Amino acid sequence: MLVIDDLTVRIAGRSLLENASARIIPGARVGLIGRNGTGKSTLFNVITGEMGAETGSIEIPPRWRIGRLAQEAPNGPESLLEVVLQAPSERTQLLEEAETATDPHRIADIQTRLADIGAHAAPARAASILSGLGFSTADQARPCTEFSGGWRMRVALAATLFSEPDLLMLDEPTNYLDLEGTLWLQDHLAKYPHTMIIVSHDRDLLDNAVNQILALEAKKLTLYKGGYSDYERLRSEKLVLDQKMMKKQDAQRAHLQAFVDRFRAKASKASQAQSRIKMLAKMQPISSMVTDEVRPIHIPAPDKLLSPPIIATDDVSVGYEPGRPILSDLSLRIDNDDRIALLGSNGNGKSTLVKLLAGKLAPEHGTVTRAATLRVGYFAQHQVDELDMEGSAYDHVRRLMTDQPEHKVRGRVGSIGFSGPAANTKVEKLSGGEKARLLLGLATFAAPQLIILDEPTNHLDIDSRGALIEAINDYPGAVILVSHDRYLLEACVDRLWLVAGGRVKPFDGDLNDYTRLVLSSESRGATVGSKSGTRTDPVQARRAAAEKRVDTAPLRKRISQIESVIAQLTRQLGKLDTTLSDGELFAKDPARAADLSKTRANVVAALEKAEEEWIAASSALETA
Repeated sequence: MLVIDDLTVRIAGRSLLENASARIIPGARVGLIGRNGTGKSTLFNVITGEMGAETGSIEIPPRWRIGRLAQEAPNGPESLLEVVLQAPSERTQLLEEAETATDPHRIADIQTRLADIGAHAAPARAASILSGLGFSTADQARPCTEFSGGWRMRVALAATLFSEPDLLMLDEPTNYLDLEGTLWLQDHLAKYPHTMIIVSHDRDLLDNAVNQILALEAKKLTLYKGGYSDYERLRSEKLVLDQKMMKKQDAQRAHLQAFVDRFRAKASKASQAQSRIKMLAKMQPISSMVTDEVRPIHIPAPDKLLSPPIIATDDVSVGYEPGRPILSDLSLRIDNDDRIALLGSNGNGKSTLVKLLAGKLAPEHGTVTRAATLRVGYFAQHQVDELDMEGSAYDHVRRLMTDQPEHKVRGRVGSIGFSGPAANTKVEKLSGGEKARLLLGLATFAAPQLIILDEPTNHLDIDSRGALIEAINDYPGAVILVSHDRYLLEACVDRLWLVAGGRVKPFDGDLNDYTRLVLSSESRGATVGSKSGTRTDPVQARRAAAEKRVDTAPLRKRISQIESVIAQLTRQLGKLDTTLSDGELFAKDPARAADLSKTRANVVAALEKAEEEWIAASSALETA
């Protein structure tokens, strides 16, 4: 049993947990929930021993192995399958001991235990986990270094799941996954044989993969039986009960206080007044649950809707290299009231499609017809890098309202969720959820007739996701969604498009049908929606991968060169900013300050150009 006893934790003088206690029985699958910033990750650090507590204790059975998702993605020449098989586990410990053991009895025990835990089937189990997280048979034989950071974090997740620790601890594991990977993970965790604690804001996962909810609220821990929906119901019932009890207690206090005030000075009633004063002192106030309302999310409505269709494509092919389209034969139509979710595994072209619809990618063949005055709002998480980290939410909005009076700018900043001092907080100081709010506000600033949201829920807690759902459903224009959050999709969309096999087709079914398709053994062996579910021969896969590496070597070399240039320019820009931040420089040596400002502008321009080259080269490499 995991015992959290009377735990108090502070960070930088801020109290996150105060006398918090909980008991988690072996085999429990627990969802740890709470608002962003309440201390969920800190609690993980205390459980694993990475951080100490001010008071209280954590008791863990001495033989339990603890597994936690690595903070850094693996990055070596080993194949993905090798990386997963090398994960710390009972199997790896026994195999290491078998190499040095000399006692015949111990050797026999080791071999018996290896047989009991099915060590011989480990490669197949590792391959199954990698496949579930979206890696084809060919991918599993490729070196880890060939994959991007996000994909390597999936490998880290696969290694953690493969090790099957006695206490599995996962902090927002779906942030690195697409919908297909999330559905598989949900199914896998629902069958996990040991104790599990998972931090997640995915309601669907918390309803189907866990059997207990550990809520971190008001610096306390409360354990509820069931999934998130059960927790929400029980929490609401407790809130109503607390409010009734508080009302009853307030009335009782008022009655006692009235007696004291009336008869305190009368000798005949003095003893009775004193007894009531003691009763008031002993009356403990009822602790009501924290019910801070989440700030609403507002998507401005367009001034007028356009004549349908707002976008129509006819026999369109689109890609990043001439003659090598990612998607072909696109004949699609989008109307004002459409709510469309894009399905399909990562790498099938969802991002390519949204870039085409957003006007950021031109078609190679065919025609795209748009309504004459169509405005498109495009939100994607990678746009965080485009924000001015030194600027505030006010600064970003002011640039879009240069000729507007101060009160209107402040009002607009407040409408996207940054009122008062928050409006002037630098972007670098904002949380992930606050940056997402700012990005959404900027993306929809011009009141577009179509909004495209690519993974909008990353870094949003459950309540903020609820606010986003309300905003989307209140918005009268068209919406296209790419998300791994099934609850969001079910609440907001009514049409499903499957992007797979170089085509985009309406999906004939609902999300339950799609979930069954994703979890079927045939579809996990290949890309969801592809024409065949057969697996590639490993020898052929390695040969094809080797040929691709030879063909793309110049491109990878070019990307490496550009990355070196970007790093050099970034360092130069940092030094210039440090120098220019000295306010006295402009007074002491205005000529030098002007030269440095000019140099900085040139460096920024060079950096933007290098980043554009890197994006183009990376897109070409991804296509290859």
